[in-house]
Amino acid sequence: MHLKTLTLRGFKSFASATTMRFEPGINCVVGPNGSGKSNVVDALAWVMGEQGAKTLRGSAMADVIFAGTSKRPALGRAEVALTIDNADGALPIDYTEVTISRTLFRSGGSEYAINGTSCRLLDIQELLSDTGMGREMHVVIGQGRLDAVLTATPEDRRGFIEEAAGVLKHRRRKEKALRKLESMQGSFTRIEDLTTELRRQLGPLAKQAEAARRAQIIQADARDARSRLLADDLAQQQARVQAEHVDAEKLAQQQAENARQVEAARQRVAALEEEAAQASPELARLTEQWERLTSLEERFRSLGQVAAERVRSLQAATTARSHGETPEEIRQRAAEAQQQEDSLAEEVTAAQDRLTEAIAAREKLEAHERTVEHELAELNRAAADRREDAARLLGQIQTVTTRIESLGEEAERVATSLEAARARANSAATECARLEEDIVAASDTDDVLAITHEETSRELAAAQRAVAQARGAQQEAREQAAAWSAKADALALSLVPEDATAWALESGPRITGVLREQLKVDQGWETALEAALAGAAAAVVGNDLDAAVDTLRAAREAAAGHLEIVISSAGGADEREKENTRALAQAWQHVQPDGDAAVVALSVLEAQPGVQSAVNHLLAGAALAADLVTARKLIDAGAPLVATRQGDVLTADRAWGGEISQASLLARQSAYEEARGQAQEAAQTAQSLARSLAEAEVRLAEAEAENERTGAELAARDSKLAATTAQLGALRQTLANASEEVARSEERQERLLSELEERRAALAGLQTRQEAANAGPEALEARVQEAGEQRDEAHQQTRAARQAETEARLHLRTREERLRAIAGRGESLRRQADAVAERIRREEQAAQRREVAAQSASEVGVLAQRALSAAGALRTQVGEKRAAADSSRSARETEISAARRHLDELQAAQRELADLGHRRELARAELRLRFEQLSAQALEELGMEAEDLIEEYGPLATIPTEEGEVPYVREEQERRLARAERDLARLGKINPLALEEHAALEERQRYLAGQLMDLRKSRDDLLQIVRDLDEHIEDVLRSALTDVADRFTEVFARLFPGGEGRLVLTDPDSPLTTGIDIEARPAGKRVKRLSLLSGGERSLTAIAFLVAIFMARPSPFYVMDEVEAALDDVNLSRLIEIFKELQRSSQLLIITHQKRTMEIADTLYGVAMREEGLTSVVSQRMRDVAPQ
Repeated sequence: MHLKTLTLRGFKSFASATTMRFEPGINCVVGPNGSGKSNVVDALAWVMGEQGAKTLRGSAMADVIFAGTSKRPALGRAEVALTIDNADGALPIDYTEVTISRTLFRSGGSEYAINGTSCRLLDIQELLSDTGMGREMHVVIGQGRLDAVLTATPEDRRGFIEEAAGVLKHRRRKEKALRKLESMQGSFTRIEDLTTELRRQLGPLAKQAEAARRAQIIQADARDARSRLLADDLAQQQARVQAEHVDAEKLAQQQAENARQVEAARQRVAALEEEAAQASPELARLTEQWERLTSLEERFRSLGQVAAERVRSLQAATTARSHGETPEEIRQRAAEAQQQEDSLAEEVTAAQDRLTEAIAAREKLEAHERTVEHELAELNRAAADRREDAARLLGQIQTVTTRIESLGEEAERVATSLEAARARANSAATECARLEEDIVAASDTDDVLAITHEETSRELAAAQRAVAQARGAQQEAREQAAAWSAKADALALSLVPEDATAWALESGPRITGVLREQLKVDQGWETALEAALAGAAAAVVGNDLDAAVDTLRAAREAAAGHLEIVISSAGGADEREKENTRALAQAWQHVQPDGDAAVVALSVLEAQPGVQSAVNHLLAGAALAADLVTARKLIDAGAPLVATRQGDVLTADRAWGGEISQASLLARQSAYEEARGQAQEAAQTAQSLARSLAEAEVRLAEAEAENERTGAELAARDSKLAATTAQLGALRQTLANASEEVARSEERQERLLSELEERRAALAGLQTRQEAANAGPEALEARVQEAGEQRDEAHQQTRAARQAETEARLHLRTREERLRAIAGRGESLRRQADAVAERIRREEQAAQRREVAAQSASEVGVLAQRALSAAGALRTQVGEKRAAADSSRSARETEISAARRHLDELQAAQRELADLGHRRELARAELRLRFEQLSAQALEELGMEAEDLIEEYGPLATIPTEEGEVPYVREEQERRLARAERDLARLGKINPLALEEHAALEERQRYLAGQLMDLRKSRDDLLQIVRDLDEHIEDVLRSALTDVADRFTEVFARLFPGGEGRLVLTDPDSPLTTGIDIEARPAGKRVKRLSLLSGGERSLTAIAFLVAIFMARPSPFYVMDEVEAALDDVNLSRLIEIFKELQRSSQLLIITHQKRTMEIADTLYGVAMREEGLTSVVSQRMRDVAPQ
C-alpha cells in the first residue's frame, strides 16, 4: 500500500487543479521558502480528517480556501483528493485503488467521499485506523511537530504509540460501551424508583380494592331497588300516555265538524264574489269610455291653441330679414390679400441667397483658423519636449547626488554596527562558556530528586488503585443490598393478606396474627408443609374458641368473606392425634425412608410458643416426602397423611395436588425472611467498605500531597535548569546572530563602497549632458509667439463671419413666418363671397314656405273647435250610465261583507279547536318525552329496554327475598334504596377502578421486575465487554510499548553513537493509563532530561522517538516536513541511513532544503510560486535521468 496521487483544487496557494503522482520509496519536495511546500503536508493531513485549524497553520478552517490575489479572485471552495494503491489489501475495502476526497465550502459546509461515494468523517477515520493512521496523525510530521513531541505530556506520547498500534478503534468501542452503561444506569435508577413507587402504592390500593368489593354487593342491592322504582315510574307514565290518546280522538271529531261548516260558508262567499265579478266588466267599460272622451276633449282644445300660436309665429317670421357685407365687397378684399402674398415670396428668395453667401464665407475662415492652430500646436509641442528633457536630466542629477550622500551615510552606519557586532559576539562567547559549566555542575544533583519523585508517583498510583477498588466494592455491596431489599419488598407485598384475612387482622376481636408468620420452616419443605396444613398456613390465629366465634359472626355481618381461624389455646393431644402419631410411627418403621426422601412434618418447622399446640394438632401423623413414590409407600404402610415437595397430598381415601400457579405462602415467607437477612448483611458490608474507602482516601490524600511536594521541588529545579538552559540557548543564538551580523556587515560595507564609485561616475556624465542641452532656445520661443498672434487674428475673423451668418438666417426666418401667416387668405375670402350669395337665395325660398303654412294652421284651428263640442256631449251621456252601474256594485259588496263575517266566526272557532289540539299534543309530547327520558335512564343506568324493565321489575312482578316471593310496594323499595345509599355513604369514597388498578399494578410490578433483571444482565454483559476490551488493549499496548522502547534504544544509539536513550513508563503496572517519559544522554554528557539538551540534540531525540514508532509498528507511508533542517552533516548522514532503512517497508514523502536528502530521492517535486500567491509544481523521476 502506498500513496499514488494527490490532487489539490483551491487549497491554500494551489488555486488551479494540481496533481502530484507519487512513487514507492522516497519522494522529496523541494523549493524556496514560502513557495507552498508545507501546503502539500497540510493537504495530506486535511484530506485524512484533520480537524484542527491551528494544526493546519490557520485561525479558522476557512483559511485553507484560496484567498485570492491582486490578479485572481478568491475561490468559494477547497477540494483535495488522495488516491491510495490498495493492491495488497491493507485497507479493509474491496478496491485495489481507494480515493479519499474532502471538500470545504466558504459558506461552512463540507463533504467527504470514498471513491466518489459520500460518506462521514468517521468512515474515513475507521478505514485508515487499521493501518496505524488515526486522529493524532503521527505519520505526518509537520513543521513544529518535533517540538510538540518533546513538550508533550507523557500521556500524549502514549497516544502516538496507541495510534500506531491500531487500538484507537478498540478505545472507541470501549467509550461507546461506557456511554451505554451510563445511559443504562439512568434507566436502572428510573425502574428502581418505579418499583419502589409501585410497592408504596400497592398497600393502600389493596384496601381500596377490598372496599370496592364490598361496595359492589351494596351497589347490586341498590341497583335492584332502583330498577323496580324506575319500572314503576315507566308503567305510570305509559298509562298517562294511553289516556291522552283517547282524548285526542274526541277532539279530532269536533275539528272535522267545524271544518265542514267552514267549507259551506267559504262556498257562499265565493258565489257572491262571482256575481260581483260578472258585473264589474260593464262598469269598467263605461268608466274607460268616459275617460277616453275626457282625454279627446282635452286634446282637441290643445290642438286649437297650438294652431292659433303657429299662425302668429309664421306671420312674425315673414317680416324679419338679415343684413350684412355683400359678395362684391368680399371679392375686393381677396384681390388685395393675394397681391401682398406675392410680394413676401420675392423677399424670402432674396434672403435665402444672402444666407448661402454667409455660410461659404464662414467655412473658408474656419479652415484658415484650423491651419494656424495646427502650426501653433506643433511649435508648443517642440518647446514642451525641450523643457521636459531638461527637467528629466535635472531630476536624474538630483537623484544621483542624493544617492551618493545616502550611500556615504550608510557606509558610516555599517562600519559602526560592524564594530558593535564584533563586541557582542565576544561577550556572548564568554557568557556561554560560563553557563555551560553551571549546567554541568547543577545536573549532578538532579538524579536523586527525580528518583524520589518517581517513588512517590508509584505510591500515588497504588493509592488511587486502592481507592478505585474500594469504591467498586462499596458500589457492588450497595447494589446487592438494593437488590435484596427490592426482592424483600416485592415478597412482602405478595404476603399482604387480602379479603377476610385482612379484615380480621384489622377488626377481628382477639386475633393475634397470621399462622405462617409464626412458623419457621426448613428450606425446601415449605410447599409440602403448606399442603399438609391444608390451607391453615394462611389462617389467622385466635386466642380461644370464643374469640373465633365472635370473629366469624363479625365477619358475616361485615360481609368480609370466607375466613379460617386457628385456635392457639387448643387443649392437649386427643385420641385422634395420638392414633395418627402411632400410625405414622408404624409406617415409618415399616418403610424406613432415607434421610432426604421423607421427614416427619413437625420435625422441619419451629413454631412460636403461642401456636405450638395448635400446629401439633394440625400436623399430628403428617409426613413430608420428596416425591409421590415415597409418599405412596408411606400411605400403603398406614401413614394418615403424606405431602410431597411439589404440593401433592395423599391420604388413604383422598388425594389432591397438581400444578401450582405460584409459590406457596410458606415458600414466599421463607424467601422473604432470607431476602431481608441478606439485605441487612449487604448493608452492613457496605458500611464496612465505606470505612475502608475513607481510610483509602486518607492514604490517597497523603500520597497526593507527598507527590505534589516532590513534584513541586523537581519542577522548581527543572524550572531553574530550564531557565539556565534557555539563557544559554539565547546566548548561543545571540552569538550566532552576532557572527552572522559581522559577516553581513562586512559584505554590506564592500557593496556600498563599490556602488558609491559607480554613482559618482554617473553624476559626471549627467552634468555634461545638461550643459549641452541648455544652448539656444530663443529662436523657438519667437516662432511660437508669432504663430500665437496669427491664431488670434484668424479667430476674430471667424467670429465675425459666424455673426453675419446668424443675422442672415434670422432675416430669412422672419420673412418665412410672415409669408406663412398670410398664405391662402385671398382664396379664403373668395370662398366666403360665394357662400354669402347662396345664403341670400335660400332665405327668399323659406319666406314663400311660411305663407303656405300659416294658411294651413288657420284651417286646423277651425276643425279642432268643432270636434271639441261633439266630444263634450258624448262624455255627458256616458257619465250618467256609469253612475247607475256603480250603485248596483255597492249593494252587492254589502251582502258579501256579511257572508265573510260569518266565515270569519267559523274560522275563529276552528283555530280555537286547533290550539286546543296543539296544547294536548304538547302534553302528549311531554308525556312521551318523559317516558323516553325514563327509558333512556333505564338503558343508560341499568342497560335494559323499557319494555323489558317493566316486564321484569314492574309493579306487577313479585320480589324474591330470603322468606319467599313478596308483592311490590313502592315505599318499601324506596326505603331499601335509601338504606343501600346510606351503606355506600358509610363506606366513604370508593375507587371503582381499584380492583383493575390493583391487578394492573401487580402485573406492572412483575413486568418491571423482569425488566430490572434484563437490565442487570445487559449491564453485566457490557461490563464484560469493557473488561475484554481493556485486556485486549492492554495486551496490544504492552507489546507495542516494549517494541517501541527496544527500537528507541537502538535508533538513539545510531543517532548518538556512544550515547544512551530509553523510554520510561510512569506507571508500568497500568499500560492503559501510563505515560511515557524520554531519557536521553548523548555521549560525553551526564544529563538525561530533555530540557537540558541543545536544540539539535532535542530534534534528533524527537526523530529517534518517532522513528522507533515507525519501525516497531510500520505504517504504509510517512510525511516529514523539514525534520532535518537543524542537523549538521554528520547527524544528517545518520538520519539519511535511517530513511533508507524505512524505505524498505514504507513510502516516504520528505519536504527538504538539504541537497544530500535530495540525492537519495526516487522522485523529486519542484514547488515554485511563478505568479504572486499561486503555487505550481514540476516533477522528475530520478531513474529517468541519464547518469552524468
